[in-house]
Amino acid sequence: MSSTEQHLRVTVAALMYATGEDQRTLGAGLRLSQAQISRKQSGQASWSLDDVDRLSVHYGISVLDLFSGVDHAVSRLPVHRRASVIGGVQTVLTE
Repeated sequence: MSSTEQHLRVTVAALMYATGEDQRTLGAGLRLSQAQISRKQSGQASWSLDDVDRLSVHYGISVLDLFSGVDHAVSRLPVHRRASVIGGVQTVLTE
């Protein structure tokens, strides 16, 4: 496993925490199952370049932001994507 993969996993975990997402919610946003997210986050499977592109769109940050460190990536999250309480749960209301 490369250190780049490990850094991406840590960044994804931090983004999930900051947005209040769990693996199921992230998977739905990326069109992946919770099990696929779990394997990618545990290092049993790798994040693909397509996955990275989808992560970028999902979180509203650039691909470069995803690879610029955890603090940087979290700081680039749009305000509307952040959970009102860090570690809380983001609720999406539909009309």
